[in-house]
Amino acid sequence: MAKRERVAFLGLGIMGKPMAANVCRHGYELTVWNRTRAKAEAFSELHRGVEVADTPAAAAAEADLVVTMVPDGPEVEAVLLGPDGAAEGLHAGGLAIDMSTIAPTQTRKIATALSQRDIHFIDAPVTGSRPKAEDATLTIMVGGEKRDFDRAKPLLDAMGALVVHAGPVGHGEMVKLVNNTAAAINAAALAEMLNLAVKADLNTTAVVDVMASGSGASTMLTLKAGPMLDRAYAPLFKLEHMLKDVRHCINEAKALGVDLPIARLAESLYAKADEAGYGEDDFAAVIEAVSPGS
Repeated sequence: MAKRERVAFLGLGIMGKPMAANVCRHGYELTVWNRTRAKAEAFSELHRGVEVADTPAAAAAEADLVVTMVPDGPEVEAVLLGPDGAAEGLHAGGLAIDMSTIAPTQTRKIATALSQRDIHFIDAPVTGSRPKAEDATLTIMVGGEKRDFDRAKPLLDAMGALVVHAGPVGHGEMVKLVNNTAAAINAAALAEMLNLAVKADLNTTAVVDVMASGSGASTMLTLKAGPMLDRAYAPLFKLEHMLKDVRHCINEAKALGVDLPIARLAESLYAKADEAGYGEDDFAAVIEAVSPGS
């Protein structure tokens, strides 16, 4: 069997940390970098053999595959292409795998810049939130050349249960934005109806049970009804990140001449909750935009 390629993992946040842990569990040699070095050092202490690098370039220097998992496009561009970026360390023919969720237009721009250095690139955003990152059951949608998808797939299989080749570069990101925007709309609608149920003094357990057994059922109902009703917003996926994704989707649609009126309404609710200070909380806090808590 061919030797596993060495991996540099850049970004150990809510999602990146458990994803990198699963890479370790599958036997990959791993170097990590994080903007806050203490987080990378703590990760290394938990996972024997993991090296910590001072810069993305240093992390990539001994790697064949570089994974980025950071908040948005500007961070991806800085980590890959900025001073001391991974592109300075990664050898020609190396493969950069961006698992962040960013605008497809920026994804294509980054891919072009990397190709000029003979570095391959795929976009591979994920869906599933922290619990699925922890148990390696994420859904991963990939944009890029088939040969690069095939090369990356064993590594992606270490982090996800479903890995889908969505098409050329940028299509992974676009599929992710479509999915997340639909989820954001669903959660906002759920928040509105749960608020109505509370205001009508209904038994909310009965409401949720009825919805779950009928046409009102959804993944968002299963995951977010409890946190919304309890006002418990421990972050599995931050509201500010959901807002960012919806805005990217609206902008990409606009560039294609497509209006998304329902997405725009959802965006206004997430923006209101973000402005009220819930950006760092789970996106279940969108209910604060329709019914501010006490």
